[in-house]
Amino acid sequence: MIEIKNVSFKYNEEDSDVIKDLNLTIEQGDFVAVLGHNGSGKSTLAKLINGLLLPTQGDVLVDGMNTKNDEDIWSIRSRAGMVFQNPDNQIVATMVEEDVAFGPENLGIEHDEMLKRVDFALDAVDMDAFRKNAPHLLSGGQKQRVAIAGILAMTPEYIILDEPTAMLDPVGRNEVMATIQKLNATQNKTIILITHYMDEAAQAKRLIVMEAGQVILEGEPREVFSNVEQVKAIGLDVPQVTELAWALKKEGVDINTKILTVKELVGELWRL
Repeated sequence: MIEIKNVSFKYNEEDSDVIKDLNLTIEQGDFVAVLGHNGSGKSTLAKLINGLLLPTQGDVLVDGMNTKNDEDIWSIRSRAGMVFQNPDNQIVATMVEEDVAFGPENLGIEHDEMLKRVDFALDAVDMDAFRKNAPHLLSGGQKQRVAIAGILAMTPEYIILDEPTAMLDPVGRNEVMATIQKLNATQNKTIILITHYMDEAAQAKRLIVMEAGQVILEGEPREVFSNVEQVKAIGLDVPQVTELAWALKKEGVDINTKILTVKELVGELWRL
């Protein structure tokens, strides 16, 4: 479990708080998407969970370990792995399998166990066929999946992804999101996805909307996105089908506005 207790954070003493008295709990096996425009505090939150940043006030606990305790920080980072926006910043080797082995090797994992972890991680992200390839020759989506495999090989309980699809084309985005869904569904990995894509956020089990360092909306995506006017008021969008249903409702059409997919919208229109 990840517990964020009365956490505030500022980058410099003279600056205002980026995170303000935040309280949040993320359970094992959850899939949480965090939304918010630039400056809302969502990426700062990700770095606080991983221990890359320490709270100015309050505590961040990962399975009971406090990120402020120096003796626990490496255990925390091995349990809460982080995938960044640009996969090139995480790829360090000249061959895919060597890159995936980099993390476990630096943790001092025995050779046979390390090989098992590499096999497991590459299979989990559907990249085993590319294990002998040079990472720089892969597509953007494939590179990001290798970066995820590198984190997965360190057997974390929590995988934090900070806008992992921001630099990818639609095909790459779909590849990465399918991988994330698979890890949550089949490996019971806890996923914390920082994103600005509404369709990606809609795939999560739970949605957190941040504004000015605080949580202003929280719940299942279907419930959160049904607050169309509130979401739009802070400069965010909702899935297109949700907005269309909302617009039809405003025009007097008797339609359910808590929809997230084209299939659901078609079902509502067919009913009418």
